[in-house]
Amino acid sequence: MSGIELKIRPGEIFFIMGGSGSGKSTLLKTLIGLIEPVSGEIFYGDKKFTDDDPETSSAILRNTGVLYQGGALFSSMTLLENVALPLRIHTKLPERDILELAEYKLNLVELGTALQKFPHEISGGMMKRAGLARALALDPEILFFDEPSAGLDPLTSAQLDETILELNRSLGTTTLIVSHELESIFTLAHRAVFLDAASRRQMEVGDPRELKLNSTHEEIRDFLSRKKPNGDA
Repeated sequence: MSGIELKIRPGEIFFIMGGSGSGKSTLLKTLIGLIEPVSGEIFYGDKKFTDDDPETSSAILRNTGVLYQGGALFSSMTLLENVALPLRIHTKLPERDILELAEYKLNLVELGTALQKFPHEISGGMMKRAGLARALALDPEILFFDEPSAGLDPLTSAQLDETILELNRSLGTTTLIVSHELESIFTLAHRAVFLDAASRRQMEVGDPRELKLNSTHEEIRDFLSRKKPNGDA
């Protein structure tokens, strides 16, 4: 992957989109430090993330939250315990405060009645929302989502989109989402970048609604219109 130059605005919902093999998840993993970039630099505000100083990188990561495709919940813990875990690891709060905060985060995603349930006892949509509550545990300024709608039916996916939108409105959290789901892209995105599968390079950045109509790249217009390369719908 090369040729990526992005500046994400504070408080916006920004999508990383493109076809299979375009490098969407690779870019996300690079932004959160799971993959080291071969070249180039990543900044969070005025702080350099691609730095040799592990303390700086760790401090930056503590100010982010990540929701992975499967929710990544610990199966042996209740939802309340899952959300409380980051607070136990990264803060020195009393246990009572930790549990109150964890319950508050679960209430934010409408899971206040499922505090004592285990991951295997809830639906896929609820699992995604529980993962979101855990991602919110440390009040991050930036949230990352890797294919949040994967495995969800259209109704549940729409409900998750509404939750993400409401949290962005109420908390002002900067949100980066990897997805190829058009419903989510058009519902949520302020801006998006399109990655080309052939070259694994950035092609264009903008409002996806504008790109659908006016992109100079036929591939992007076709993708956002959900057309096959040969022009068939």
